[in-house]
Amino acid sequence: MDLQLNGKRALVTGSSSGIGEGIAKTLAKEGAIVIIHGRNQERASRVAEEIKQNGGQAFVAVGDLSNDEEAKLVAESTMSAIEGVDILINNAGGADESNGGWLDTPIERWAATYSQNTLAAVRLIKLFVPQMKESGWGRVIQISSGVATQPIPVTPEYAAAKAAIVNLTVSLAKELAETGITVNTISPGTILTGGLERVVRGVANEQGWGTDWAELEKRAVRELWPNPTGRVGRVEDIATLVAFVASPLAGFINGANLRVDGGNIASIN
Repeated sequence: MDLQLNGKRALVTGSSSGIGEGIAKTLAKEGAIVIIHGRNQERASRVAEEIKQNGGQAFVAVGDLSNDEEAKLVAESTMSAIEGVDILINNAGGADESNGGWLDTPIERWAATYSQNTLAAVRLIKLFVPQMKESGWGRVIQISSGVATQPIPVTPEYAAAKAAIVNLTVSLAKELAETGITVNTISPGTILTGGLERVVRGVANEQGWGTDWAELEKRAVRELWPNPTGRVGRVEDIATLVAFVASPLAGFINGANLRVDGGNIASIN
């Protein structure tokens, strides 16, 4: 299927590794010109070079999106390289690795997590959507999480920040009615990245599960993150959906929260 993305300009935040890297590479394969964003120049440049080696077009913008001034610098670098953005993928974010609970999480971490996740998206929306409105076409896609819909006892600040992203997607879609811009959320479940593998292997070491990854994945799904599909997701599961939603073919998908979690979330909406 031709997704009609050839020549479209895309900024993928947090694309120097993990899900964001997979999204950027998939968009580039479809012909989009991509901006690789991260906080580390070397890691972002690696992804951009790999895209170029495979015949794609990629540039780099570096900055911390939890900071107003650095977000503006990312926007300036992007505009300097590709003179505008047709597709904005707000993927950058994260949670504190301590996995604290409600009573263990200081107020400062709530504020930092909200800025790192929710406000990072808001900053770039405000910087790029006016230009999309002028051109009469655009795609804004937020990467949230299954915990936005079904929170867990730990990292409550992260779940709340991701839930805010789902909410603001709907209000922005309504704000941009009939402009040619669609706004959607994609909420991954448990996705296999280097970080997830380290977590699983750490648990396996503590529990004596062995070292064979195929068996570890089955056990992790059964005991840690159950879903009807019977496996953890792959980066490609997210990236392929993002590419479709970013394409002109998905013009009637708007204001949606699309979950990609193997059926983990127990909800019908």
